[in-house]
Amino acid sequence: MYLEYFDLKESPFSLTPDPQYLFMSGRHREGLAHLLYGVQQSGGFVQLTGEIGSGKTTLCRCLIRQLPPDTDIALILNPRLTVTELLAAVCDELRVPYPEKTTSVKVLVDALNERLLESHGQRRRTVLIIDEAQNLDGDVLEQVRLLTNLETAQEKLLQIILIGQPELLAILKSRRLRQLSQRITARYHLEPLSRAETYAYVRHRLLVAGRREPLFTPRALRSVYACSRGVPRVINIVCDRALLGAYAQDRRRIGAGIVRRASRETQGKLPLRSRLRPGRAAGVVLAALLLAAGAFLFSPAVRSLFERNASFADVSSVDALSVNAPAPTPAPPAVGEPAAPLEAVLAGTDNAAASFTALYELWGEDIPVGSPDSGCRAGEREGFECLFLTGNWPKVRRYNLPVILELVMPDGGRRRATLVELGDDQALLDIGGRRQRFSLEEINRLWDGAFILAWKPPFPARILSAGMRGEEVGWVRGALDRLEGAASAPGDPLLFDEGLKRRVSAFQGRKGLIPDGMVGTETVARLLLDLDGGPVLRR
Repeated sequence: MYLEYFDLKESPFSLTPDPQYLFMSGRHREGLAHLLYGVQQSGGFVQLTGEIGSGKTTLCRCLIRQLPPDTDIALILNPRLTVTELLAAVCDELRVPYPEKTTSVKVLVDALNERLLESHGQRRRTVLIIDEAQNLDGDVLEQVRLLTNLETAQEKLLQIILIGQPELLAILKSRRLRQLSQRITARYHLEPLSRAETYAYVRHRLLVAGRREPLFTPRALRSVYACSRGVPRVINIVCDRALLGAYAQDRRRIGAGIVRRASRETQGKLPLRSRLRPGRAAGVVLAALLLAAGAFLFSPAVRSLFERNASFADVSSVDALSVNAPAPTPAPPAVGEPAAPLEAVLAGTDNAAASFTALYELWGEDIPVGSPDSGCRAGEREGFECLFLTGNWPKVRRYNLPVILELVMPDGGRRRATLVELGDDQALLDIGGRRQRFSLEEINRLWDGAFILAWKPPFPARILSAGMRGEEVGWVRGALDRLEGAASAPGDPLLFDEGLKRRVSAFQGRKGLIPDGMVGTETVARLLLDLDGGPVLRR
């Protein structure tokens, strides 16, 4: 209904798990790494848990897409089964023939064992994935454990991944299932998104759906986090309803009021667990008293005072952002530029278009930007791609590319500044074509972690990992060959094999990136910089 109105090619906040919409936050990336590591081990269990709607199933589907082609997968989505039904379901997934209407556990296990031995002889790996595993009965879980006894003299024949809600943790801690718990080789609990990750999550889904320009105002994004607490499914429900509400009101931008109204309208649908429990009545009385105090504390005058001095950084990133570091002495501004506070320089200007012009000039491109909302589209014609990201100074340093910082004024208005250079304590910003240095502490007061990376990637953004095959893998291999001055070992140049994974991990370690052996945007950006010597923030 609202797709064409908001320049979307598909619904950005669908509840159906779709791997292309997977937002790789630090938590999701680490969770995927745990799953990939567990699958590569010889037998045993891998455990992934998380709250309702935290993205477990989507992460599971992303894992399936990235498994090597020599992997056979049995995916069980409805675990409310008896022992016999579960074994039959596993056989069906792996296309293992067995006598029709059999109720014999031994017959089913023997048939499965025969197929596993056959696959092992063909150097194929078999993985059993059970979603919603907290619904498995105790006797079924015990049978699942017994499946890991299917083995050769050297290794297990079946790798099992259990995915479930936090209740699964308590179930596996029971004395009855102690043996199963001892066989878990990798565990990971998927936490909700942080405030900054929630902002980036919304922008990411809109970008994948075709929306290049910001749609939610800064205050609207804060409201999304406040009512969702970072749970992706709740974010999707609220944002989808907010889009519908904005469309009905003929609003091109979504404000905080629309988000709050959408949250109220969907209260019956939000899978939140918080409910008023016995013993909390006193808390309600206290809340009423606090509301009275809040009427004063958050009056316009007092709120303005607080907002002027607040850091918009995510709490988890405070150390990385050096908010509490001693205030450095600002360097002298550029010749002819008066020393002025950042807020004063930004006030009264609409520099969105100029920020893109300055960024493209750093790449040696003279690209006219007609309006504040056309910056990304103008660059697309010259091969640029925009990524709307959220992070902190360490993350920006890892990219080491000029970016556009999105700065939030005390009145909630948004301004943009092009980051030209980044030092230890200061940064050189281009604001409306004029350059001036500011301390990172001063920038932190207005920066909520959002930034735009406009660059020329060698291929569309995606995550590459071991077992994948394609031209993108060939580009990564060729880039490493050039940088290392050595030819690749004989083999398929388009296959992401273990040798390439080790080379990628080593490169990441040298550049201060997470050495996970997976190729994402940060790794590609560093490869490009080392190859072509493009514009950098710091040499």
